[in-house]
Amino acid sequence: MNLPNAITVGRIFAAPAVALLALSPTWPARLAAFALFLAAAITDYYDGKLARSRGLVTDLGRWLDPLADKLLLACTILPMYLLQAPPHDFLGSWTAAGGAWGLEPLPFHTPVGLVGLPFWIVAVVLGRELMMTIFRQAALARGVVISAIGPAKWKTGFQWTWVGTALFWFSAALVLARTGWPATVMTPVVDFIGIVGTVGLCGAVLLTIYSLVLYVRRYGAIFLRPRSSARQAP
Repeated sequence: MNLPNAITVGRIFAAPAVALLALSPTWPARLAAFALFLAAAITDYYDGKLARSRGLVTDLGRWLDPLADKLLLACTILPMYLLQAPPHDFLGSWTAAGGAWGLEPLPFHTPVGLVGLPFWIVAVVLGRELMMTIFRQAALARGVVISAIGPAKWKTGFQWTWVGTALFWFSAALVLARTGWPATVMTPVVDFIGIVGTVGLCGAVLLTIYSLVLYVRRYGAIFLRPRSSARQAP
């Protein structure tokens, strides 16, 4: 196994650790979840760049890299939902203070109100990833390689911004609550974190849907042709 693939495997093992740390009731553990996620997101860029620059691109790497990305997303969305689900949402009652999970609700605070994570957003984000995985494999079986398009790359950027901000907020919220900082200091900090997280959330959801529509419009026609006539897309 070469170095880029070893880094990718490290991201796979890091994903469940991020989820467990993010659900811890202590701020150091949640801060560690944020740091581990940040390291995984950064290496996601550099392991691919390293593989291409050193000629170390392998079939194993092509298979492991998207697996690591989707596992990291799933393992961060889960604690985010448990900590940010609105009241009376699908599992929202479980996240109330003193509930079965013992988790305090931590939605984003913004100048216009609280912003939580409803289940439909979780379903859209994870459903899109599952659909694109199936779509890519089906296209590959017909000889068509589907490469990432611009909006999909922007989607990933907004997505990681949203997830990273949420993980940071889960730790910062505990620190701010227990240090008793004055409202004149705490409110602007909390609102800034909430605004960044909400913008990342909105951008990720919009680009998730938009990029999926573009993929279907651009490559959907290959499934109308016999396998023998399908060729690699430019």
